[in-house]
Amino acid sequence: MTKVKALRFHQWLPEWDHFEFSEESRRAKPEPFAYLFSMSAVKLRSLSGVYHRVHDDDGAEGLQRKHNPERSVEIRDFVRTGYPHSSLPKKQQTADNEKLRKPGWLPTAIVINIINAGEERRGKTLLEADEISFSNSSGNEVDLTLPIGDGETNWRPSEPNGLEPFEVIDGQHRLWAFGEDEYGNKLPDDFELPVVAFRGLDIGWQAYLFWSINVSPKKINPSHAFDLYPLLRSQDWLETFSELKVYREARAQELTDLLNQYPGSPWHKRINMLGLPRADMPAGTRVSQNSWVAALSSTYLSYGRKGATANKGLFVADVAKKGPLSWARPLQAAFLICLWDRLRYWVVNSDHGWVRQLVNPNNQGNLVKVEDTDAFTGSKTILNQDQGVRGILALSNDLFYILAHKDRSYFEIEPDYETIGSETENLHIDLAVSALKSHKIFSYIDEFAKAASSYDWQSADAPNLPDDEKLKKRAFRGSGGYVVIRSELARHLQQSASPVAQLATEWLHLNSGN
Repeated sequence: MTKVKALRFHQWLPEWDHFEFSEESRRAKPEPFAYLFSMSAVKLRSLSGVYHRVHDDDGAEGLQRKHNPERSVEIRDFVRTGYPHSSLPKKQQTADNEKLRKPGWLPTAIVINIINAGEERRGKTLLEADEISFSNSSGNEVDLTLPIGDGETNWRPSEPNGLEPFEVIDGQHRLWAFGEDEYGNKLPDDFELPVVAFRGLDIGWQAYLFWSINVSPKKINPSHAFDLYPLLRSQDWLETFSELKVYREARAQELTDLLNQYPGSPWHKRINMLGLPRADMPAGTRVSQNSWVAALSSTYLSYGRKGATANKGLFVADVAKKGPLSWARPLQAAFLICLWDRLRYWVVNSDHGWVRQLVNPNNQGNLVKVEDTDAFTGSKTILNQDQGVRGILALSNDLFYILAHKDRSYFEIEPDYETIGSETENLHIDLAVSALKSHKIFSYIDEFAKAASSYDWQSADAPNLPDDEKLKKRAFRGSGGYVVIRSELARHLQQSASPVAQLATEWLHLNSGN
């Protein structure tokens, strides 16, 4: 055991007692106190589990966020030699530049939450034997008793499924900097950091603190913050000031760009990014950038109706009261790429009547299918029109959100981006696509695409289409057509011999009043 002296300070106003607190929203009323103390960086790192959670961040609970190893290396180098020496390229760190060395002080506090015994994070529970105990010393001084020995630096919970007593709200990369580098070197064990600690702070308030510290003062880009900290995507207080709306529109734009530029995307160079008139568009390019952004914003990036299970965005909404999925941009893009790639595959490689009629309307000779047939990229298929894009995105989002609500494990995927650095977006997508293809969710993606491919995607102006079919397909035009095509597609999937049929049935029940 180690004892640490802490200063308890009061930060609370009487009017705060009347603010909205909600355990359901994970913003239960907090204590009116916080604590200030200092601690060895390696002990703090150990008690917060930073040693052990390289890939253990499903984003469901707590604050373990994506780690950027390059950032921690920068901090480690700064501590050793300060600025500007630490920022010099290695070849310039010569004897001539020794005068540029300075102390690398880290005076800004690490902000943590002290977890109470019995609380759970990521399926693990803090045991009583590992709890931090508090005892009054004198005045506003408090003694904290830690479950780590004086000389211990690599503490573990007392049982395999135990939980570390600290969770880091802000300062994770500073703690990572106190690990060993690639040569086995590390900073001294007695280097201390200031700590501001809350006790039993609900994770919704931790999200709020992270935003207040990092985003409100414009220290980091809001879009980047939503990737670092997925729980922010479901915070209703951000909706009021449009930060979520801005994030969703920006992310929709980013995903559209990736779908258009990623070589393995079925939409590679087929999205009209420049707003060209239809007559000037390259072959196969019929859906505009604006249409894609609007479609993604209203489906996968939509907050949805309050209280409803269906019609919430898979990429942003709370899933089964465990927070949003922790998927960052590469995995979001990879999911969409895999979805559309499998749809293209089944359209091209299945002998559907509507495909035969569209690509060979006069039944002349043998139909030779190529990778990109007119049934997927042509001018007479709804799949290459705004209505088809919106229809596929809308229903696939809703069905996969229902699946996630039933069994979140289908979406617990963590590609190992750290092996390739941080500035190689296409390689990140490559890894994400590979991770998806080897994960159990891929079978659902494939089954959805296979079932959806058999729907008649001919547009109203397709050749040899009967008049009653033309009239039916004209109903897909305009904003009301999005709802019609989504419902038509759901009923079609319900009749399929596919695992997605049950999801479609549930969707139709949930949306029976629409």
